[in-house]
Amino acid sequence: MNKSEKIAQFNPNSAGLKDANIYGLPFTEEESDIILIPVPWEVTTSYGEGTSDGPAHILEASFQVDLFHQEFPELWKRGISMIDIPEDMLLRSADLKQKAAKIIEMWEDGVDVMHNQEAKSIHAEINAACADMNDWVFKQCDRFIQQGKLVGLVGGDHSTPLGYFQAHAKRHGSFGILHIDAHMDLRIAYEGFEYSHASIMYNALKIPQVSKIVQVAIRDFCEEENNVVKSEAGRVKVFSNSQIQKERFTGKNWNFQCDDIISQLPDKVHISFDIDGLDPTLCPNTGTPVPGGLWFDEATYLLTKLQQSGKTIIGFDMVEVAPGDSDWNGNVGARLLFHLCGVLAAGK
Repeated sequence: MNKSEKIAQFNPNSAGLKDANIYGLPFTEEESDIILIPVPWEVTTSYGEGTSDGPAHILEASFQVDLFHQEFPELWKRGISMIDIPEDMLLRSADLKQKAAKIIEMWEDGVDVMHNQEAKSIHAEINAACADMNDWVFKQCDRFIQQGKLVGLVGGDHSTPLGYFQAHAKRHGSFGILHIDAHMDLRIAYEGFEYSHASIMYNALKIPQVSKIVQVAIRDFCEEENNVVKSEAGRVKVFSNSQIQKERFTGKNWNFQCDDIISQLPDKVHISFDIDGLDPTLCPNTGTPVPGGLWFDEATYLLTKLQQSGKTIIGFDMVEVAPGDSDWNGNVGARLLFHLCGVLAAGK
């Protein structure tokens, strides 16, 4: 049965079949326009844990998402397929996370980590493993983009999309990143880890083709990160949560604020969405929750407005979803992911 026949016979109103692909869709990888790449990695997370289980958690929750999207009613017909979660990566992440935890404990105990031989050895091992992970992500993204697929990455912690940024750099002379997050992620090799989840945007700035990073809903950052913003002389534009709220208190609405955000982006845009950019009542088990943030409809409104602006969305990543005692975090993540698929596919 080919894709057209599957569309004709598939009932989008029925319950999702658990033996199907994500969202209960019947399409193979080859038939799907949208490919999701799961990256179950959280080696350098330093507070909460569980984001490496995010892709599986979202996959399980996705079967409860109704396929009629109000803004993108034909989305399901495009075909969305998540490739197999790499179990070897998940196991390697768990092993290395224990070693990283030892380093983090040394930092907290005041040990001179940078001159400790055991710590130096662990740092070298973890930095090399993270480089391998980035290379795997690059190759997967590059392979599917070459096939003409639309690609979304599902983390894992926020270190995971660096290889995707590098795949974009191979094809685009310049592009920007819309970065929705509670944190700036501009720390320099945080805790000695070159590819820390807290350093992803600093590492993105090392890619010459990244012409602009526009950060939204930021509400937790350190002096070092603030200095990076200043040193980049406009290459990083920050719309902090406090700034957004102050403008609202004096009468500026979200529609106009979205216009301001989008006006700062170049023509080609990658969306990097850390789930903790949302209010933590929507994602209580994310790695590093912070009070404040966007409500779900605010986030999706911004994403849709970006898609309608005439700018080209070249890809997205969604990261830092972690399971809790219920399926709530996965439920929110699966629905946000579906909307991201919609804005990526619209008009293409």
